[in-house]
Amino acid sequence: MALTGIQIFKLTPKKNCKECGSPTCMAFAMKVAQGAVGIDKCPYMSEDAIAQLSEASAPPMKTIEIGKKPFADNKNDTDASFKLGGETVLFRHEKTFVNKTRYASTVSTAMDAAKVDQILTDMAKIDYERIGDRMYVEFIAVDHTDGASADAYAELAKKAAAANRALILNVKDEAAAAAALEAVKDTKPVLNGADASNYEAMNKLATGADVVLGVTGSNVDEIYDTIAAIEKLGNKKLIVDLGSVSVKDAFANAVLLRRACLDKNPDRTAGYPTIANVAKLAPGDAHMQTALATLFTMKYGSIVIVEEMTYAQALPLYGLRQNLFTDPQKAPRIEPGIYPINGAEENSICLTTVDFALTYFLVSGELERSGVPCNLLISDAGGLSVLTSWAAGKFSAGSIAKYIQEFDIENKIKNRTLVLPGKVAVLKGDLEAKLPDWNIVVGPTEAVQLVKFLKDMQANGQA
Repeated sequence: MALTGIQIFKLTPKKNCKECGSPTCMAFAMKVAQGAVGIDKCPYMSEDAIAQLSEASAPPMKTIEIGKKPFADNKNDTDASFKLGGETVLFRHEKTFVNKTRYASTVSTAMDAAKVDQILTDMAKIDYERIGDRMYVEFIAVDHTDGASADAYAELAKKAAAANRALILNVKDEAAAAAALEAVKDTKPVLNGADASNYEAMNKLATGADVVLGVTGSNVDEIYDTIAAIEKLGNKKLIVDLGSVSVKDAFANAVLLRRACLDKNPDRTAGYPTIANVAKLAPGDAHMQTALATLFTMKYGSIVIVEEMTYAQALPLYGLRQNLFTDPQKAPRIEPGIYPINGAEENSICLTTVDFALTYFLVSGELERSGVPCNLLISDAGGLSVLTSWAAGKFSAGSIAKYIQEFDIENKIKNRTLVLPGKVAVLKGDLEAKLPDWNIVVGPTEAVQLVKFLKDMQANGQA
């Protein structure tokens, strides 16, 4: 349970040195209790106090690191591995969700080599950018089927690892698990196969290879008891497989475990990230798997496994995930700058809009669809939409003129035609006065109208 400001204050050095940025140790303690600053901001806190505070203030849901990232999620991402868990709220609007759901395609020892190759090839095709984030399939689930040899499973695991993705080894056979771990342990996979009947052996393999252990059971009570038993063995690098008995049971397990660990009196034994294997919940039904992947993206799945992730599945799923795992208190923004579209160069027409990510995404998409080379100029509007930023005075003739000056646009682009969003046509006169060398054109009010607008300008020799 989180400590109060008074409890934290008792552990401070009480020097009131102000080096932490707060006027007193009491003020610092209150900020730590609110989560506004970290404990490490105090240079004089003792190691024992830091250890006590870190344990007490840690999220009730543990953060687990898995695998090695093949790509950065975005330009600000510096994590070398995938972080799962660490959540502090049941609902996004209460604060924010922390570590986003990841997706996996499945290969199995029951498949022939051609099928495995096809799945891995199709998976690699899903690699695109949406509002600054790179979208791709992060994991491969490697299933061991009854009767498959340990060597065959190890070879399949090596083939999957060569696709440069993190691995989930879905295996309960001890010999096959040992062989696969020996082959791919450097990739830091998940060893997913511990249950009430084999957790000691599986735990020994996982701790020996220093990998995360997946735990499952026939019901939530069995899962909880197995986790408790493994924790007694000293292992807390765990992830919970929600099971494949039924959709109802898997969903109930996800909700019950999350509620237990984020309750007013949190039960940390329930506080682990989860795997939702929708490939096993709806085998052979891609449409149902997509629906279930949507469900578990919204309701507490840390990794969602499908049989074969296709582009048609990825587009809605990744869009949903990106919307869900953004901070509702912070507007998603695009970095101000010049964005050339359709091979634009210095003589291409210019358009301007705000730095609100959704606006940029819609406008740039329509500009690309037009096929007309153009430069999209993004200025700092506080991450607000066009009308909102205009009403707040953050998207004005002055701010646009200042942006063009500060970014040295006139030396970088020779074209002097600038298209304004139609909803702020009122800015035209002021902008012409501030930029006398520019031809200010009022564009359409809606992004979808940009294609015809630009093609008409091009036909008239204006673009």
